[in-house]
Amino acid sequence: MTIRLLPPVLVNRIAAGEVIERPAAAVKELVENAIDAGASRIDITLKDGGQALIAVVDNGTGMTPDELGLAVERHCTSKLPDDDLLRIAALGFRGEALPSIGAVSRMRIVSRPPSSDSAWEIIVEAGQKSAPAPVGHAPGTRVEVRDLFFATPARLKFLKTPRTERELAVDAVRRLAMAYPATSFTVIGDDERVLLRLAASAEPGMAIARRVRLAQLLGRDFADNSVEIDAARGGFRLSGLIGLPTLNRVLPRDQYLVVNGRPVRDKLLVGAVRGAYQDVLARDRHPIVALFLDGPPAEIDVNVHPAKAEVRFRDAALIRGLIVGALRPGDGTSLVSTPRLAFPQPPAAPSLALAETANDFLRPAPTMAPPPIETRLGAARAQLHGTYILAETATGIVLVDQHAAHERLVYERMKEALAARGVARQALLLPEVVELDEAGAARLAARAEELAEFGLLLEPFGPGAVVVREVPALLPELDVRSLVRDLADELAEWGDALSLRERIETVCGTLACHTSVRAGRRLSPAEMDALLRQMEATPNSGQCNHGRPTYVALDLTDIERLFGRR
Repeated sequence: MTIRLLPPVLVNRIAAGEVIERPAAAVKELVENAIDAGASRIDITLKDGGQALIAVVDNGTGMTPDELGLAVERHCTSKLPDDDLLRIAALGFRGEALPSIGAVSRMRIVSRPPSSDSAWEIIVEAGQKSAPAPVGHAPGTRVEVRDLFFATPARLKFLKTPRTERELAVDAVRRLAMAYPATSFTVIGDDERVLLRLAASAEPGMAIARRVRLAQLLGRDFADNSVEIDAARGGFRLSGLIGLPTLNRVLPRDQYLVVNGRPVRDKLLVGAVRGAYQDVLARDRHPIVALFLDGPPAEIDVNVHPAKAEVRFRDAALIRGLIVGALRPGDGTSLVSTPRLAFPQPPAAPSLALAETANDFLRPAPTMAPPPIETRLGAARAQLHGTYILAETATGIVLVDQHAAHERLVYERMKEALAARGVARQALLLPEVVELDEAGAARLAARAEELAEFGLLLEPFGPGAVVVREVPALLPELDVRSLVRDLADELAEWGDALSLRERIETVCGTLACHTSVRAGRRLSPAEMDALLRQMEATPNSGQCNHGRPTYVALDLTDIERLFGRR
């Protein structure tokens, strides 16, 4: 069999399989080109989910006839002026999008620079291009893609319904629109139906403009139930909005991550968000976040995949630490500024007695002074239905779910105890030898000291195995082999031992739930006030361990409005 050079048309079709796997990918590439061209207005039209027609019109810098001819050739780009792949400042840089699209469709490009008297047109059909010809057009560029994948009909079999493909294309535009609030976006579907319309923000400052754009895209619920973050570390800056734990979803699809203006789906970033919310959200729920990470291009590798949806960081641990550290202060500790109370140390045995350190409010001092209503959660006035505490504040009222609130108090005290004393370990009668691949065993051995802090004592046992001698006493029926294999996989994927931490925290959460004050238990006024004071001094007290709110507040102005006084 003779080795031969593939013809350019076939090379372009192979490249199209990597870059343009569906209409949404073509839309993303064309809109990115428009953004790179400095457009302040981008209009997108989709017919039949983008398979029949994708049209992207912008008012950017446009292209000359010579540039138009080069734009549809492979590896031709204006976005690498210094040929430096380590300092990529544009969304596009590979020069593959237009030739890849043209190789599998009927594509027409019309473009005119603002300084030119006329526009020029070029047509590419299944990889065959025409010579540029003069036409009439306003300054900017119009790209029309018709009959996508007609040249590779096998690809059509893998497309979903037109509605699904349309939704994926609109989502690609939404993600880009989040990063560029100064640009207006319009998406028109079949029958001239407006699928998305976003006006360019006139707000001063990027932070305000982003907040306005995110409210447009994610709704007022997110705007009203989110907090702004702004943190920096090691030359990187993280900003954006993060939803309160009580605003969550069953899937992580509403997690938007933008790196240097580039929307990405990065496993490191997703894992960091998961880690930041793990104490305040149920394991099967996901927060809503919109994060913008900006940093030195030389520290970020965006040349990972032709689709440019993945990135790598030179210092992944720094980025994870930045995200987790920035998100945790806003995960439910809002307005808690009082010092944390001192509690007695729990007994050494890892049992339900761990929870007793948070039960002091059930034994309040008999001479306790009446609390002032100026405190954040106010003074307890009544217990309703044996379940809710009604408190009066200086500006309104607060209603507290006593079980949910105490559950959080117990959980936080258990975490404090575990952090102070470590996780109690239980020796195995017969040490467990777990066989792994050599790399997995080496990863576990390198993190043995950290794993011991969580109660798992292991050591190397030859080149491809570890021996487990002690396990966390909180997990008496632990499947050691499955846990160790999961840990090895997670250390390779995330660089962190999530399984063990989550299993221990799940047990703590279960203990907290079952040892907390139940709904229906009658509390004295002193007990209720003591619970409120502990809530004010406890982190994350706004949500229980499952992400549900522990209290709701109602301002006096809201109450007066209900009764028509305002």
